[in-house]
Amino acid sequence: MADNSLDSLFSRLRRFPDVEAANLQAWDATDRLLLDTAAELQAAGGAPTGGRTAVVGDRYGALTLGVLALGVLPAEGSGAVRVHEDLITGERALRRNAAAAGFADGFEQLPLEAAVDGAELVLLQLPRSLAELEEIADAVARRAAPGVVLLAGGRVKHMSLGMNAVLDRYFSEVQPQLARQKSRILLARGPKAVDGAPRFPLTERNAELNLTVCARGAVFAGTGLDIGTRFLLDFLPDLPSAAHAVDLGCGTGILASLYARSHPEARVTATDRSAAAVESARATARANGLDGQIEVLQDDAMSTLPDACAELVLLNPPFHLGAAVHAGAGIKLIEAAARVLVPGGELWTVFNSHLRYQPALERLVGPTREAGRNPKFTVTASVRRPRP
Repeated sequence: MADNSLDSLFSRLRRFPDVEAANLQAWDATDRLLLDTAAELQAAGGAPTGGRTAVVGDRYGALTLGVLALGVLPAEGSGAVRVHEDLITGERALRRNAAAAGFADGFEQLPLEAAVDGAELVLLQLPRSLAELEEIADAVARRAAPGVVLLAGGRVKHMSLGMNAVLDRYFSEVQPQLARQKSRILLARGPKAVDGAPRFPLTERNAELNLTVCARGAVFAGTGLDIGTRFLLDFLPDLPSAAHAVDLGCGTGILASLYARSHPEARVTATDRSAAAVESARATARANGLDGQIEVLQDDAMSTLPDACAELVLLNPPFHLGAAVHAGAGIKLIEAAARVLVPGGELWTVFNSHLRYQPALERLVGPTREAGRNPKFTVTASVRRPRP
C-alpha cells in the first residue's frame, strides 16, 4: 500500500459544504484500515480483484477516492465504483473532492440497493445505528453477488457485539479482524437467503399522537418520538399560523405532519440532509393523508429555498457532527433559518439546554424569548428582525 499516496490524498480532502473546524477532519483511521484490508485480501486471493466495487457510508470521499487513487480495486470502467451516502453534504463533498483530485468520472452515486447490486466487494463505514446496519446488511444479502465480501469498519469505541449479531443474521461467516489505531474491521461473506419483503421502512401507529410514523433504518429515533421533539410538541398550540412553514431537519416528519394537520391552510416544507429522513418523512406524510400539503425536500440547510419565503421555521438542531459533539451544525441551521424567514417570522427551536444557543439566536435571528424549559431541554421563540 502506497501510504504516501494516501497521505497526500487525505491531506487535501475537505468536509465542505459540511461544517469545517480545526478539530474536525474529512477522514479517519477506519478509512485507511478499510483500504489496507481490501488490498491485503486481494493480494492474498481472499477478495475479488476485478469485479464491481461498492462503497457505503463514505463521509467525504476518503474511501471512494482512496479506491481510485491507489488502484487496489481494479474497476471495469468509468463509474465502476458505486457509492451510497445518506447525507447530501457527503455527496456534495465527495464530488468536490473528486474534482479537485482529478477523479470526477470515476464513480456513481446511487441509492443503497442500486449501489450494492451485483457488488463483489463492499466497503462500509459502520453506522452507529443497528437499524441502519440491518437495512444495509439486508440490501447486500439480497442484491450483491453470491461471492460478495463485505468489509465493515468502525472506531472500536463505537462498535458493539450487536453489530456482529446483525451481520450474523445475514451472512454465514462474520470474522472480527485485529484492531489497529483504535479501528476494527468486521469481515462478512456468504450472504444468506433472505425471505419476504425488506423490513424497512418500518411503519408504526403512534396512538398518543394519532399519527402513523414511517422510518428507514438510518433515521434518528426510528418510528419513535425523540425527547426533544416531544417537548417542542407541548407548544404546538402556541405556534403561529403561517402561509409557509418549514420543518428544518425533519427526520421522520412528525413535526411537519402535526403542524400541517393543525393548520390545514398552511403549505409545509419538510427538509433534511438525510436521504433516509426524506424518504421517511414523505412516507409519513402519505400514510396520514398529508402528502398534498407537505413538500419533502432533501437539501443542505435549505440552500435551495429563496430568501424570506417562510413565516415559520421549526428546528430541533443536532449537537453531534458524526461522533463529535459540536455546535457548528446548529449554528449553520440557525443562520439558514434567519435567511428564509420573512421579517416578523418566527423560529421555534428546541435544544439541549447546556448548548446555550440563545445568544446566537438573538444575534442571527432577532429578539428571542424562552418559551419553556425542562430538566434537559429549552424551547425558544425568535422573531426575525427587519432586514437592513
